[in-house]
Formats: sequence, structure tokens, C-alpha cells
Amino acid sequence: MDYYSILGVPKTASEQDIRKAYKKQSMQHHPDRGGNEEQFKLVNEAYSTLKDPKKRAAYDNPQPRFDSRSFDHNTNFEDLFSQMFQSQKRRMPRNQDIKLRVSINLSEVFTGKSVIAAYKLRNGTEQTVNLDIPAGVRNGDTIRFNELGDNAFPGPRGNLYVYIKVETNSEWKRDESDLIRTAKISCLDLILGTKYAINTLDNRTLELNIPPGTKNGTTFSMHGYGLPNMRSARKGNLFIKVEATIPQDLNTEQLEKIKEVVNGLKTS
Repeated sequence: MDYYSILGVPKTASEQDIRKAYKKQSMQHHPDRGGNEEQFKLVNEAYSTLKDPKKRAAYDNPQPRFDSRSFDHNTNFEDLFSQMFQSQKRRMPRNQDIKLRVSINLSEVFTGKSVIAAYKLRNGTEQTVNLDIPAGVRNGDTIRFNELGDNAFPGPRGNLYVYIKVETNSEWKRDESDLIRTAKISCLDLILGTKYAINTLDNRTLELNIPPGTKNGTTFSMHGYGLPNMRSARKGNLFIKVEATIPQDLNTEQLEKIKEVVNGLKTS
């Protein structure tokens, strides 16, 4: 097992480099952040060995041990060297993992996305694969695709790790599986009541009923129209916050009518 590859550092890395790499890898693979638990354990195992100078030296320079007290002159040297060869074979380095970054928009989070990814292996071969990014994926998630990594050495291939970057959206803000949006509504419509059309990320149109007398800053909830949860597929909610606007294109006659209503309210 190549502890240096697991942490993503060269064998000449300093203690400080190893510590920084460990923090980065442990955050990336931590199960609470959507990472892989097995890889998280490997990261901790690698750091436990490489942070200790004595353990690291022993790892870098493994030496066979002979006990002269139990040395038998009748030892079969063919068997002895065969055992040493098998031991060396077991220490063959594992194939390295490959890491990619994929950017998707919020609409693609809603539906999931199929991505064609191309990358080069250590032998110079270009690898092209189809990756299915699941619906509900979060910004910063890392998805593991088994045995799509490097194949420089005999044995199982490394894994492919895809880091997800979710682009910001000018209309919607995300809170886990919930979506939040501000709707600018004329103050007159808030007084009288109105209907507000909402274009969703999955290209549907919903109608929000805003009753008469709605206060500025009121937030409406629409259950089950948010983003799907990546694990349960259950959808979150939409939250629409109304923000009052002042009409700027009223003519003199309209202003006079509004003034009459206001004055009437003052005297009633």
C-alpha cells in the first residue's frame, strides 16, 4: 500500500507537507461531508505512519529480519529467497487514484447529469469515460468511481474521484435540499392580493397565491418542490420571500385616486 499516493505527496515531502495533505484529504473523504469511509480510514492509516519519523523510516526502508539464534544450517535457501520474493511482491505499489473536477449548474443538480470525462493515464493513454452525476449532489461533494483510475502496475486499477463544483444561480439560493427566492411584488398587489408565477428549475410553472394585505417580507413555503436529496431522493421545499416595490410609472390621475383612498383611510 502506497501511503504517499494516498495522501497525494511525494516521498520527499516534509512533515509540514504531510500534515497539510492529511488535513486536505481527511476533509475531502470525511463520511460526514459525503466522502468515502474506507478511503477516510486509509488516509488516517497513512498519516499515522508517515507523521512518525521512526515509523516512516521503517516504512521507507523495510528490512528482512534474521534471528541468528534460530538459524538452521540446513535451511533451504531456495525456499528462503522464494519467501523474500513473495514478500517483495506483496509490497508492490498500488495503482494511483485520479482526481477530476466537474462543474454543473443548479438545474443539473435537480435532474442529475451525464458527463463525458477525458483524462490521461501515467502511460500516456487517454481514458474517456461516461460518468453519471446523481441528482441532489452538493457543492464540494466528491464522488468515487471504482477502478477508473491509473493502471500502471499489475493488479486492480486505482479509483477515479470527481470533485463537484455547483455554479451559483442568480435567482435561487440553496439550503441543502431547499430553494429560496425573493419575489419583488408591487406594494399595491400586496394590498389587493395577486398571483405570482414561479418558473422552477425543472421547467415547470407554479402559481403562488398572495392574499390581500400580505406584509412586506412575508415568506411562503411550497412543500416538495425543492431539490432532491442525493441519498433518499426526497425533495425539499421552495421558500418565496416577497419584497414590496413602489410603482414608478403612475400618472397624475392614478396618484390622485390613491391619495383619495389614503385620505379616506385617515378620516375613517
